[in-house]
Amino acid sequence: VQLQASGGGLVQAGGSLRLSCAASGRTLSSYAVGWFRQAPGKERDFVATIGRPGYNTYYGGSVKGRFTISRDSAKNMVYLQMNSLKPDDTALYYCAARPASYGTSRADEYAYWGQGTQVTVSS
Repeated sequence: VQLQASGGGLVQAGGSLRLSCAASGRTLSSYAVGWFRQAPGKERDFVATIGRPGYNTYYGGSVKGRFTISRDSAKNMVYLQMNSLKPDDTALYYCAARPASYGTSRADEYAYWGQGTQVTVSS
């Protein structure tokens, strides 16, 4: 499956963005999908994951209550709605997929990765 992330941009603190992860080649409903982010000079961090339809969602502690991950099976898309953005959310955001029912916070358990989309939050 090929993944493409989009929707990043520049936003003021407190604002919102919605990232999209589009899939081609395979039906994304067959995969658990995760979002990760990486800021300059830092390690890649887990943001959120969603299992196959009917399975789990799970969030990293720093985004819980502010971000929401969802999927639209008809459009073969996964979204990350980001609200109440903070400067610390600034990073390159990646979507990733694994052929499993459940999502996981471990980046090494995802086999497919899209290119990143930059999110910059100004103070």
